[in-house]
Amino acid sequence: MRCKHWRRVSLELAQEAQQKAPTGCVDRAARCQLSAHEGDEHYGLLAELDTYGTALWLRWRGAYVDLVALRDCPVAGPGPDGDGCCLFAGHTEQHTWEDASEEVLCTS
Repeated sequence: MRCKHWRRVSLELAQEAQQKAPTGCVDRAARCQLSAHEGDEHYGLLAELDTYGTALWLRWRGAYVDLVALRDCPVAGPGPDGDGCCLFAGHTEQHTWEDASEEVLCTS
């Protein structure tokens, strides 16, 4: 199952994210996209970036919140038609295709 933590995006960070996002649109809240985990560092997807294979993420730990551009996870699921992981390279926890109990979309 996916992490249940959500975080509101402050107006200042939302404006910064809108400038970086190709569409100029970002959500004002983000859900952590990692699988359920014990740690207190969370990552919410805000937008795919123009640079191929890179996305803009909201990262938070306690009161600390920032925007980070991270490369996409290159790992695909097993089999010839394996789904790609919707997270970032080097993420902790499971790949998104490893948890079949909840449908995970590669969107915020």
